[in-house]
Amino acid sequence: MKAVLQRVLSANIHVNNRLIAEIGKGYLVFLGIGLNDNLEIAKFLAHKICNLRAMADENNKMNLNLNSAQGSLMIVSQFTLYADLKKGNRPSFINAMHPEKANEIYDFFVKECEHLLGKERVVTGIFGADMKIQLINDGPVTFVYDFDHL
Repeated sequence: MKAVLQRVLSANIHVNNRLIAEIGKGYLVFLGIGLNDNLEIAKFLAHKICNLRAMADENNKMNLNLNSAQGSLMIVSQFTLYADLKKGNRPSFINAMHPEKANEIYDFFVKECEHLLGKERVVTGIFGADMKIQLINDGPVTFVYDFDHL
């Protein structure tokens, strides 16, 4: 499982020119699901992300997690994180999990985050949709998670 996490001041998602999700301060997570991923890895990553202390405290130090900072979480599925770019000029997605199975793991990951943060503080894109995402990166602060196994 791969995730790119960006600390944001705000972010929103549009699908077909319609706003479907938005957050204020928090984390925007682009989540990729690979062939070897499973629910155990999804649960582990959800806990890592929800407990990450990368939100600024009163001294502007990365010291708070989302709960402490009253931040929100936006989760966007992104199979392109599993692109193989070694050969040629066209990406191969052979290492990305098949969409139906990936959607099950994605949904589990979202529900685990909702359990940890509260459903009202977690928003998502639409799995498999063509999304337009706007964000204001805070910092910039960006972290990359890459867990193909535990």
